[in-house]
Amino acid sequence: MPGGKTHRACRSTSVLLLLIHLGTALDVPLDSKILDELPQPPTITHQSPKDYIIDPRDNILIQCEAKGKPAPRFSWTRNGTHFNLDKDPRVTMKPNSGTLHINIVGGGKAETYEGEYQCTAMNDRGTALSNKIVIRQSRSPMWAKEKIDVIEVREGASLVLPCNPPSGLPPPIIFWMDNLMQRFAQNERVSQGLNGDLYFSNVQPEDTRGDYICYARFNHTQTIQQKQPISVKVLTLDAINETYAGYSNGTELYGDSPVGERRPIIISPKEASSSKTVLRGEVLYLECIADGLPTPIIHWTKEGGELPSHRALEINFKKTLKIIDVSESDAGKYRCMAKNYLGSSTHVISVTVKAAPYWISEPKNLILAPGEDGTLICRANGNPKPTVQWLVNGFPIENAPSDISREPMDDTIHFTKVQVSSSAVYQCNASNEHGYLLANAFVNVLAEPPRMLTPADQVYPVIANKAVFLDCAYFGSPIPQVQWFKDDQGSVLHGDSYVFHENGTLEISFSQKNDSGTYTCIATNSLGVVQNKAFLQVKDPTTILKQPLYQSVQTMGTAVFECKVKHDPSLSPTIIWLKNNEELPDDERHQASGYVLTILNVSEEDQGSYTCVVNTTLDSNSATADLAVLDSPDPPSDLELTNPQDRSVQLSWIPGDDNNSPITKFSIEYEEDQYEPGLWHHLTDVGGKHTTAHLKLSPFVNYKFRVIAVNRVGRSDPSYPSERYFTQPAAPDENPIGVQGMGTEPNNLVITWKPLKGVQSNGPGLTYKVSWRQKVGDDEWTSVMVANVSKYIVSGTSEFSPYELKVQSFNSLGAASEPDVVIGYSGEDLPMLAPSNVTVHVINSTLAKVHWNPVPPKSVRGFLKGYNIYYWKQGSLIRRGKGHTEVKILNFLGDKNHGMLPGLEPFSVYKLNVRVLNGKGEGPASEDVVLKTPEGVPSSPEFLKITSPTLNSLTLQWAPPLHPNGILKGYTLKYQPINSTHELGPLVEITIPAENETSWTLKNLNYSTRYKFYLNAFTSVGAGSKLTEEAITVLDEAMASRQVDIATQGWFIGLMCAIALLILILLIVCFIKRNKGGKYPVKEKEDAHADPEIQPMKEDDGAFGEYSDTEDHKPLKGSRTPSDGTVKKGVSDDSLVDYGEGGEGQFNEDGSFIGQYSGKKEKEAVEGNESSEAPSPVNAMNSFV
Repeated sequence: MPGGKTHRACRSTSVLLLLIHLGTALDVPLDSKILDELPQPPTITHQSPKDYIIDPRDNILIQCEAKGKPAPRFSWTRNGTHFNLDKDPRVTMKPNSGTLHINIVGGGKAETYEGEYQCTAMNDRGTALSNKIVIRQSRSPMWAKEKIDVIEVREGASLVLPCNPPSGLPPPIIFWMDNLMQRFAQNERVSQGLNGDLYFSNVQPEDTRGDYICYARFNHTQTIQQKQPISVKVLTLDAINETYAGYSNGTELYGDSPVGERRPIIISPKEASSSKTVLRGEVLYLECIADGLPTPIIHWTKEGGELPSHRALEINFKKTLKIIDVSESDAGKYRCMAKNYLGSSTHVISVTVKAAPYWISEPKNLILAPGEDGTLICRANGNPKPTVQWLVNGFPIENAPSDISREPMDDTIHFTKVQVSSSAVYQCNASNEHGYLLANAFVNVLAEPPRMLTPADQVYPVIANKAVFLDCAYFGSPIPQVQWFKDDQGSVLHGDSYVFHENGTLEISFSQKNDSGTYTCIATNSLGVVQNKAFLQVKDPTTILKQPLYQSVQTMGTAVFECKVKHDPSLSPTIIWLKNNEELPDDERHQASGYVLTILNVSEEDQGSYTCVVNTTLDSNSATADLAVLDSPDPPSDLELTNPQDRSVQLSWIPGDDNNSPITKFSIEYEEDQYEPGLWHHLTDVGGKHTTAHLKLSPFVNYKFRVIAVNRVGRSDPSYPSERYFTQPAAPDENPIGVQGMGTEPNNLVITWKPLKGVQSNGPGLTYKVSWRQKVGDDEWTSVMVANVSKYIVSGTSEFSPYELKVQSFNSLGAASEPDVVIGYSGEDLPMLAPSNVTVHVINSTLAKVHWNPVPPKSVRGFLKGYNIYYWKQGSLIRRGKGHTEVKILNFLGDKNHGMLPGLEPFSVYKLNVRVLNGKGEGPASEDVVLKTPEGVPSSPEFLKITSPTLNSLTLQWAPPLHPNGILKGYTLKYQPINSTHELGPLVEITIPAENETSWTLKNLNYSTRYKFYLNAFTSVGAGSKLTEEAITVLDEAMASRQVDIATQGWFIGLMCAIALLILILLIVCFIKRNKGGKYPVKEKEDAHADPEIQPMKEDDGAFGEYSDTEDHKPLKGSRTPSDGTVKKGVSDDSLVDYGEGGEGQFNEDGSFIGQYSGKKEKEAVEGNESSEAPSPVNAMNSFV
């Protein structure tokens, strides 16, 4: 590896301008902290344009911003003299800025402030100048009043409508419109020139109109001015003859055409040749407009060269040549040619390119250390060549104070052994007759000790065998010297393993594991020493252990690529899959999941190379595998028939390409033209290695064959069909299948069968012989011949009787073999009898069992389907009156004699009957049977709410259960208190009679205490489900008011102050004793005497407290208290087991509680803001009373 110093560039991630160790100048880094600390001459950062056109209706803002250290001071000149801002109250300067604000809206006149302005920014290091800013107000004058006569022009002649817009500042944009503010359509014949005039190469009768209006739009002031409308009358042949008829004795003056066809003539420019001067960088417009009939076409060329590519555009229907970003090479002669079929005309425009000054080498800021050398260069070009003038702090260099370190030479100033006093701002002014350039460049002489720009203790992770760059960006003046050390080694790093860059960076070209460690960079100059540490971590490279493998997958199959990776444990890899080095298609078929890529429903477009790319923050690796997509085979060809027989033939073919998947079989299909022409049917399959097949055929069929090749991927397209092959007729080989007999009415029998297909007929004249006889008592068959049908109806049969049936095939050549006999049945009729002896056994209040005697089989008169139970509710045993009579049906399939009726309502009266069912329908109903259900337990009360809370009482209100399910005996009310730690107190139970009782008042309760209530109704059978609710008795307001009044008394305040003073004295004594080694366990004594009533108060809706939501104070499980204090049915069904310990608490049937209440805290949350205690300042005061 080469040694010594190198000039390789730093990594692109560096965000600092590092030092250039050339010995001539310093580069100040782009570090805001350093820039803020270093003294710096002024630099203009923002200024208004040189030519500044203002809107006279708006305030004027002339911008001048600069930076420097110390902050610059600003002043202005106007028209070359000092502009005293204090004398003009309308002019103000922005704080910490040189920007001028001139108040025009408040009554000032913009023209008063027109002129040339220049900003000066100065501090003790120098003075910077802005450009000379020329302020001019925009002007949008109106057209002068004029009388415009009607323009009469002969048809076919050329015409120019003058616009002559008023000169504005900036120049206006011109366009032509009519009275309806619609622009005139322009084309090769009619177009607008660069001067705004409207040119007609030849006029037509449709050009006659009186509203040609030229508009001038002044964008700066957003105003539009318009010229007086121009009227044009085109004189056609008839109009001319009418005009001059009285003077010409009726003789036509112009023949067939008022103005005949003619060759083109250039009408703009008017001279034979013209010239144009344009400045470098501007846009050049060259124009040629021609008169002629037919309308001429314009073509542009450049003499001795080509039009500049990509910069030359032919616009305005090729009448204007536009060249953008003009350069000196665009100078020359440009020729425009106007041409029609009668001839052509040309015009030559000589173009001269001048140039305002432009930079070749703009002077740059120069930062030097005392005693160093430097150079400022100011080189500009232009046409004519600009003159260069140097200024120092705004004064011509020849008039500036002398500086022995400075030596100006034309466009260069040399500095030798500069001192701090050499700091200044130099201006370079390059000017010619077309403009000027002004550049500020300061010389800043700094004496600064070294400082590090690279953040301290940076960590540099790198992959082994890769290059790493340890940054040591620094700044100092004079330029510091840099040295590197590793770990605790005392010697400077050296050797071929390291490359030391002049910006301080240490490069290790091939880092190894043993290079890991701590590196120290030390920068030294005559003013000081500074150091920085960097930590190098060399990581293992990322490798692919298992590369993806080549895949061959058939269409619509699944391809899976796997990529197993090994990486450094400290790095987190990411996997990206690419197809043909591009992103995977964004669809659901391509599923990339980590190291596995799955492609579903593979198609031909998926074929290609797939790459697994493994990226970490430090390195990347990849591996590629190809996917080959297997396709279905090409169709076979050259089908040939050989060895013809009455019922067979041999077919041969040539296989097509298998497309990388071996052919597994050939499928042979046929088509016949007599029964189903155009429809192909499968005939047989042969193995994939065969190319011939012996085909078994049916008689009396005109065959045509085709072959389809099949492989793992799919089927090929069919081959071209073979020639036709006709077989001779024969008697049928088969009888119909699917013979059935089933009546649709009680006196008929419908015989059906599946008819033979056309190719099964074996000959012409296919018919069927249908035969039947009664299975019992009938020895003779009755037969009938039918054709072209698949059923026959036998009438006059007895109801639901078995019959023997058979159907035989015939054609013109004979009959098929004797058919098999099947059994059928004539039609069903409705059952005759109803089930008898219907009884009901009540199992419980919601379930009953029904028994009946089945009907005799003969009375069913059909296939027995089952029995239906019809039942309906007659009413409730509680509320008299007829209820809803909705009839419900339960079906019991088969030959049953009982059934269960679920879902009955307790304490109700039902009626039911039973009916038998066959395929025809239901038989008659049995006699109605009455069913009465016994009582059950009631549902929960409809709602429960607590009202009228007082100091020691609460009133509970509820509604009876919606479903009492019996005679309501009463209600069971249970309640228990809940203390401040959410523990449940003893349970109290009250039985309330049901007679008109829907409320109950509990007295002698504790004030400001939370209670939990449980309410359920009961019948003689037992208790129903319960509702729960919680409520709080109110606080003794009189006591609270009395205590608050005491707290506001003077003597009480004095007592509290005395207690506070006493506590302070005790604390001081405790502190003194502690310093002497004594111990005073104040904390333990305070904990021992802590008042449990003193708790913080939470103000929430006026309540004095609520349950804590911390882990130690969770509210009660299942307690849900709506805002109206009402618990609706089904919202809450708490059990006291929630408050038990260990075993399952439960209620007996009589409502008594089983289990021992433990007194443990609740584990579930209580919603609501109430509290079992009233922790407040009042309670706190109770501890003192």
